Amino acid sequence: SYILAILLCSLPVIKFWFFMFSFILGTWSSLENPEPRTRARGIQLLSQVLLHCHTLLLEKEVVHLILFYENRLKDHHLVIPSVLQGLKALSLCVALPPGLAVSVLKAIFQEVHVQSLPQVDRHTVYNIITNFMRTREEELKSLGADFTFGFIQVMDGEKDPRNLLVAFRIVHDLISRDYSLGPFVEELFEVTSCYFPIDFTPPPNDPHGIQREDLILSLRAVLASTPRFAEFLLPLLIEKVDSEVLSAKLDSLQTLNACCAVYGQKELKDFLPSLWASIRREVFQTASERVEAEGLAALHSLTACLSRSVLRADAEDLLDSFLSNILQDCRHHLCEPDMKLVWPSAKLLQAAAGASARACDYITSNVLPLLLEQFHKHSQSSQRRTILEMLLGFLKLQQKWSYEDKDQRPLNGFKDQLCSLVFMALTDPSTQLQLVGIRTLTVLGAQPDLLSSEDLELAVGHLYRLSFLEEDSQSCRVAALEASGALAALYPVAFSSHLIPKLAEELRVGESNLTKGDEHIQCSRHLCCLQALSAISTHPSIVKETLPLLLQHLWQVNRGNMVAQSSDVIAVCQSLKQVAEKCQQDPESCWYFHQTAIPCLLALAVQASMPEKEPSVLKKVLLEDEVLAAMVSVIGTATTHLSPELAAQSVTHIVPLFLDGNVSFLPENSFPSRFQPFQDDASGQRRLIALLMAFVCSLPRNVEIPQLNQLMRELLELSCCHSCPFSSTAAAKCFAGLLNKHPAGQQLDEFLQLAVDKVEAGLGSGPCRSQAFTLLLWVTKALVLRYHPLSSCLTARLMDLLNDPELGPAAADGFSLLMSDCTDVLTRAGHAEVRIMFRQRFFTDNVPALVQGFHAAPQDVKPNYLKGLSHVLNRLPKPVLLPELPTLLSLLLEALSCPDCVVQLSTLSCLQPLLLEAPQVMSLHVDTLVTKFLNLSSSPSMAVRIAALQCMHALTRLPTPVLLPYKPQVIRALAKPLDDKKRLVRKEAVSARGEWFLLGSPGS
Repeated sequence: SYILAILLCSLPVIKFWFFMFSFILGTWSSLENPEPRTRARGIQLLSQVLLHCHTLLLEKEVVHLILFYENRLKDHHLVIPSVLQGLKALSLCVALPPGLAVSVLKAIFQEVHVQSLPQVDRHTVYNIITNFMRTREEELKSLGADFTFGFIQVMDGEKDPRNLLVAFRIVHDLISRDYSLGPFVEELFEVTSCYFPIDFTPPPNDPHGIQREDLILSLRAVLASTPRFAEFLLPLLIEKVDSEVLSAKLDSLQTLNACCAVYGQKELKDFLPSLWASIRREVFQTASERVEAEGLAALHSLTACLSRSVLRADAEDLLDSFLSNILQDCRHHLCEPDMKLVWPSAKLLQAAAGASARACDYITSNVLPLLLEQFHKHSQSSQRRTILEMLLGFLKLQQKWSYEDKDQRPLNGFKDQLCSLVFMALTDPSTQLQLVGIRTLTVLGAQPDLLSSEDLELAVGHLYRLSFLEEDSQSCRVAALEASGALAALYPVAFSSHLIPKLAEELRVGESNLTKGDEHIQCSRHLCCLQALSAISTHPSIVKETLPLLLQHLWQVNRGNMVAQSSDVIAVCQSLKQVAEKCQQDPESCWYFHQTAIPCLLALAVQASMPEKEPSVLKKVLLEDEVLAAMVSVIGTATTHLSPELAAQSVTHIVPLFLDGNVSFLPENSFPSRFQPFQDDASGQRRLIALLMAFVCSLPRNVEIPQLNQLMRELLELSCCHSCPFSSTAAAKCFAGLLNKHPAGQQLDEFLQLAVDKVEAGLGSGPCRSQAFTLLLWVTKALVLRYHPLSSCLTARLMDLLNDPELGPAAADGFSLLMSDCTDVLTRAGHAEVRIMFRQRFFTDNVPALVQGFHAAPQDVKPNYLKGLSHVLNRLPKPVLLPELPTLLSLLLEALSCPDCVVQLSTLSCLQPLLLEAPQVMSLHVDTLVTKFLNLSSSPSMAVRIAALQCMHALTRLPTPVLLPYKPQVIRALAKPLDDKKRLVRKEAVSARGEWFLLGSPGS
C-alpha cells in the first residue's frame, strides 16, 4: 500500500514524462526535417509545451534542452523566433544549472542579430535577459564588461516603445546593481541617450497603453542613475535647453534636476557656467511658466548638490563662486522694481537660497541690505510693494532652517530695520502694500525669539487698528485677523496684555451703543470686535479670556440691557463656533469650551423659553429659528471632538435636563418655572429640542445615552405634533440621528417598529400628515446611510407618496435630502454611520422603480417622479451615471419641459457635466437639447437662465459637424440674453455666444 500511495502521488509527474517522451518521439521527424518552416513549427510546438511545463523539468533535462536550443540558434533565420521562445521558457526554470545562463546569453550575443528580428522576438530576447538578471545575477557579473557590450549590441537601434521600456529597465538595473561597464560607459550612454528627448505620440486606441510619459520617466531613470554619464549627459542637456523646442527644454531641465541627486561637485565643476547661463536665459526670456518653474527647480537642485558635497581641505568650494555668479547677474535687477526682470531675478535668487542653509545665509546677507535700501529709496507704494514682496520671499526661506546658536541667524542683524519697514508698510494708505506688510509681519513673528516685547506691542497695536477698517478695506481687515490668529498662538502673553483689554473695552462700548440703538456702530465696530475675539482664540490661555467675554456679551442680550436683533446674537454665535473650531485641535481647550459654553447657551435658551405674563421681545430673539440654528452649530462643533470619557460626563447632565428638568448644572439656574420641553403646553420650550439634537447627534457612537428608551419615545411623540413645525422637525432629526448610531439588535428593531407605526398612523389622515412625512423622510435617510434592510421598504413608501396630491411635491424634494449631505445631523464629523458609496447603492436599488413609476403614473403626478429622479441623478457621481445615461437621457430631457423651476435647475446641473464627459451619447439628442436650452434661457428664474446658458456653452464640446447646422439659429437666439437685466446672465450669454461664433473656425 505504501508503494501504491507513492505511485498515486507521482501519477501527474509520470503522466507528464510519458507525454514528453511520446511528444518528442512524435515531433523528432519535424525537428530534423530539411525544410526550415517545418523545423520551425516543430521547435515552436516544443517551446510552447516548455512554456507551460518548465517548472517540472529536472536539471539533467534542462542541460540537454539548453544545448539543443543553443545549437538551433545557428539554424535558418525562420527557426530563430521559435528557438527564442524555448530559451525564454528555460530561463524561467528553477533547475537551471550554474553556468548555463552565461552560455545562453553568449550564444544569443554571437549568433543572433537581434535588431533584424520582429518586435515580438526582440521582446523575447529582452525577457530572457531580464529573467537571468533576476535569478542569475552573480553568474552574469562574472562575464564582466562583456555582458554590457553584448547587451549594447542587442539594444542598438531599437525603436519599438514596448521594447524600449524593457530595455531601459535593463540598463537601469545594469547600473544600479553594479554590473561592470568597463570601457563601454560612453557606448552605453550613446545607445540610450539617442532617444533623448523622447518624441513619441501613442497611436489612437493603442491597446498597449504606453504613454509618452512612461518612456520619458524610464529614460530619465537611466540617464540620472550614475555620475559616470555626467561628462556626456550635461553637454547634451545644455544643448537641448538652448534649443527652440519646448518639450525638449522641459525634459532637459527635469532630467538635470534628477541628475543633481546623484552628482557631486566633481561632475558639475566644468559645466556650472554653461548650466547657469542656460537656466538664467530661460527664466529671463521664456514665455512658458512651465519652463520657468522647471528652470528654477533645476537651479535649486544644482545649489543643493553643491551644498552637500564633501570637500577635501585643499579643494575649491564651488558653492560660493556659483552663488557669487548668481548674485552678480541678478542683484542689479533688484534695484529696478518697475522693470520686467526684477521678479525673474528675485525668483532665481530665492530658488538658490532655498536649497540649503549655507546658500540661504550667503544670499540673504547680500540681498537684504540691498532691498532695505531700495525700499527707502523709492517712495511710490507700488514700488515699495514689489520690494517688500521680494523681501517676504527671502524671509520665508529662513523658516526652513534651524540654528542652534541664536547669534548665527542672519536676520538678527536686520531685525530693527525689518520691523521699521513693516510698520511703515502697515501705515501706508495703499491697501495692497498693507496686505504685503501684514504677511511680512506674520513671517517675522514666526522666527523664534526675533521680535522683542516692544516690537510685539507695536505689532499688536497695528493689527488692532487694521482689524477695524471700513468695508472698503475688507481684504486688509481679513488678513489682519488671520495674522492676529497666527501670532496669538506664538505670543499669547503679548495678545493677552495688549489686545484683549482693548477688545473688551470695545465690546463694552459696543454694548452701550446697542443700548442706545446706534445701528451704524452695531453693524461695524461691534461686529469687527466679535470677529477679532474669535480670530485670536488660537491658544488655550487666550481662549480662557475670550470665551468669557463672548458669553458675557450674550448674557447682556438675555437681560434686556441691549436693543438686540437676531443678527446680533447670530454674530456672537458665529464667533463662538469659530472659537470651538480652533479648540478642536487641543483636547484640553475643547473640554474647557464645552463645559463653559454649552451650559451657558442652554441656560440662556431655557431662561428665554420660560413663560411670562408679558412676553419680552428681547428674550424671544433667542427663540427665533435662525438664532437657534446658530446655537445648534456651536453646540455641535463643541461636541464632535470630545473624547468618549468626557462626552459621557456631559451627557449625564444634558439629557436629564430635557427629560427631567434637572437644571442644577446650569449657571444662574433660578428659573420662574420648571423646564419641561416635552409637555403639551410648553410651546416655547419645545423649540429647544433643536439644542438637544445638536448635542446627542454629535456624540461618539460608543457613548451610552441615559434614559434612551424614554428619550426616543418622547422624541417620536413630539415629531408628529403639528402645533410647532420647527420643534417637530428637530425632534424627527434627533430621533433619526440616534437611530443611525444605535447598534443593531432588539432595541433598534423596537424603535423602528414604533417609528413605522407612528408614520403610518400620521400619514393616514388628519393635521399631522406633514409632520409624519418629515419623520418618514429623516428615518429613511438615517437607515439609507447605514445600509439597514428596512431602508428599502421606507424608500418604497416614499415613492408611493409621489402619487399623493398633497404630499407628492414634498416627497419629490425628499429625494434631494436623501442624496445630499446634512450639516447638523447624520454627518461623518458627528460620528454618524455613513457607509461609503451609499448614493451609488441608492441609485442602483431605486432608480429603476422610479422610472417604472413614472411610466405608470397619471399625467398630473409625472412631474413629481421627474423631480425625484432629477434630484437623485444630480447628486450621483458622474462615473456611475455615465453607463446608465442612454436609458435615462430621455427622462432628463422630458424633465426640462417640467414647469417646476427646481426640476429645471436640478436637471440642467446634471446635464452640464454630461455634455463634457459623454459627448457622443449627448450628440444623438442635439436637436432637443438646443431647443430646450434656448427656451430655458428666457426663464423667469435667473438661476435657470444662467444654468441654461452654461449648458449652451457646454454644447460646443460636442462634435463640430453635429453642431454646425444649428450655429446660425443659436447665435441669433443668444443675442436676447445679452440684454438681460442681470449681469451674471449677460456674462454667461457672452461666453456661450462667443464659443458658438468660433465653432468650426480654424484652430477652434
